[in-house]
Amino acid sequence: MDHQTTYGRAEFEAFVAGAAGRLLHVAVLLTAEPEGAAPLARRLLSGALARTFADWRRLRGDDPYAATRAELCAAFARSAWRHHGRPRPDAGVLARLSPQERLVVVLRVYEGVAEEQTAALLGIPADRVRAVCHRAMTALRAAAAAGPPPPGRVA
Repeated sequence: MDHQTTYGRAEFEAFVAGAAGRLLHVAVLLTAEPEGAAPLARRLLSGALARTFADWRRLRGDDPYAATRAELCAAFARSAWRHHGRPRPDAGVLARLSPQERLVVVLRVYEGVAEEQTAALLGIPADRVRAVCHRAMTALRAAAAAGPPPPGRVA
């Protein structure tokens, strides 16, 4: 192993040490799994980090967090059809949203990504991002006003 490879690995490990917690939180929000037991979120993050590591040299000068988040969102979008449907009783409030709504809310609200950047990342027009975000936030406000579902029932 040469000096370049060792240095690149050390940089990547430092990046993971600093960003993995926040990226895992993004993955948990996307999958709407309970925070303590989030196997799908962990798998999505592992895959995104593996792709970031594979591209690490190419990413020099770019924002590795943004690149990993983009990979995470792309992986979620590709697999969303598998885990979209009736939410589990212990799922988070974002489980009530469609996968596209979750992607938009997580990027715009939780991550603070600009509307234009979100649109580019998701491959949709900015006005669509605006509409999806508005619809999702309206649904979340309505769900919050209605309160939690009765025990044993999923809203």
